[in-house]
Amino acid sequence: MNIVRKVLLNPGPSTTTDTVKYAQVVPDICPREKEFGGLMQGLREDLVKVVHGDLKEYTAVLFCGSGTINMDVCLNSLLPADKKILIINNGAYSSRAVEICEYYGLSHINLQFPVDQRPDLLLVEKNLKDNSDIALVYTTHNETGTGILNPVREIGALAHKYGAVFAVDTTSTYALRPINVYQDNIDFCMASAQKGLQAFTGLSYVVGRKDIIERSKNYPKRSYYCNLYMQYDFFERTGEMHFTPPVQTIYATLQALKEYWMEGEDAKWARHTRVFDAINNGLDELGFRQVIKPEWRAGLVASAIYPDDENWSFEKVHDYCYKRGFTIYPGKISTTNTFRLCALGAIDEKDVKDFFVVFKEALKTNDVTIPVKYK
Repeated sequence: MNIVRKVLLNPGPSTTTDTVKYAQVVPDICPREKEFGGLMQGLREDLVKVVHGDLKEYTAVLFCGSGTINMDVCLNSLLPADKKILIINNGAYSSRAVEICEYYGLSHINLQFPVDQRPDLLLVEKNLKDNSDIALVYTTHNETGTGILNPVREIGALAHKYGAVFAVDTTSTYALRPINVYQDNIDFCMASAQKGLQAFTGLSYVVGRKDIIERSKNYPKRSYYCNLYMQYDFFERTGEMHFTPPVQTIYATLQALKEYWMEGEDAKWARHTRVFDAINNGLDELGFRQVIKPEWRAGLVASAIYPDDENWSFEKVHDYCYKRGFTIYPGKISTTNTFRLCALGAIDEKDVKDFFVVFKEALKTNDVTIPVKYK
């Protein structure tokens, strides 16, 4: 089989290797077989090891769905009765966490900051100090809409200082930027297989502390499908997911994990850094401005501002690049028109250099002035 390779510069799903694609082609199997349960147990253990968790203290709980299911699970499952969530919000994905709280009617504080600014730790601490009923602190590691990196280690230290559990959306950093749950003060983190692991959509997972999950058994039950303790307990008792797992996606994820360990955490991050540097260099050479200043970028998402040129059209540029094997992605900032280029997936520096040849052709074809202009 000849599979045409596409270079995806969108924030997931990411470009995959052919070996991960082929891993889905397996004999049909009932997911209730012990053989398959054993595969899932090994997968769960590896997911904990990626973030350097001790298997005696941390576990991984699998769910079917996109990354948002993890947010739903953690927010509705980890809040005790009569307690409150502090959401540190400086982007679209932390705002989504606020929406989840609103839908469930969960008591919460929406501590908002500008999308191009890091959270003010003094204000974070003030809210913790002034609200002794905060039991859960939640934020996003890398706000994928802008590419800003939040100071999770410092936020986690504050959460623990005031006796709160710290949960972090690491969907776009897990298996990309090195994470250590102990050094980073993380009680719960989360991701999906189609992002840093370079597998496929449909499998998501929460990595977190066993003692807190077991304590949550007695918290209010706010969801049936998205209850963390129920899914964890079913795994522990049976070795299976409570509901039908995405079988082929799990096989692909197992292969992706093999390739993750073969490449190595440091080498993989070095590769993504090469890709991100090439993206920044390419944008700079064409004159594009970015939303986030260099020292605050997570090293994974470049959020470029539309130029002030009447000939600029994201759709036309996107379509030109797409027809030639490269995918770019629209922005996610309500107040600024942007597009994103992301350093995810099984790509390297050469792919980005090849992309910018095509991207520059797209600008010229559409009569966009180079270098691009801003008022």
